[in-house]
Amino acid sequence: MESTASQLRSRRWTRDSYLISTDTSLVPIPELNAAFASEEFYWGKPLPAPVMRETLQNSLCFALYDIKSHPVKEAKTLLRAQAASSDEVSTPKAENAPTLLGFGRIITDYTTIAFVTDVWVHPSTQGKGLGTWLVQCLQEVIESMPHLRRSMLLTGSWDKSVPFYQKLMKMDLMNENTGKNELAVMTMIWKGNGHWVEPEA
Repeated sequence: MESTASQLRSRRWTRDSYLISTDTSLVPIPELNAAFASEEFYWGKPLPAPVMRETLQNSLCFALYDIKSHPVKEAKTLLRAQAASSDEVSTPKAENAPTLLGFGRIITDYTTIAFVTDVWVHPSTQGKGLGTWLVQCLQEVIESMPHLRRSMLLTGSWDKSVPFYQKLMKMDLMNENTGKNELAVMTMIWKGNGHWVEPEA
């Protein structure tokens, strides 16, 4: 019987010319490290390629790609070949090659806890709803975990991210913004938690 981890690591969603996949073998490390080095990724920085690859393997990752006009199967083959070609340096790509546009990961035991982190989308996607879609896919997987006790995340973006995650991930804010650069701590209790109360219909 296939493990829960294996099942969740092979999920995919498509919309127009976009693909979201949890298959880490598709992720181009140089492109992801470029995202980690960007201004938008203010909470982190790039990692050495072997460390980044191990980090991905130890997480449930969601990568958003523009697969252009390629069928999904062909796009995955191209992405896998591209990811395998070099973890250190980006290799030249054909003009219509699939491109990494967004990312998010869940640190999880695949059963009781889900810690959401490193959610990023390329600035060029703004206004297309792709960031919302990416987070909705994360939430769909979280909601599918029958024994989950808690999902949670930290964010320094009080004005934008806090209301965004409250709406899309049903999370409650656990602390107040005192203006001293604290991180917002957000969490949601699920059915596996001893304090779970079934919502009224």
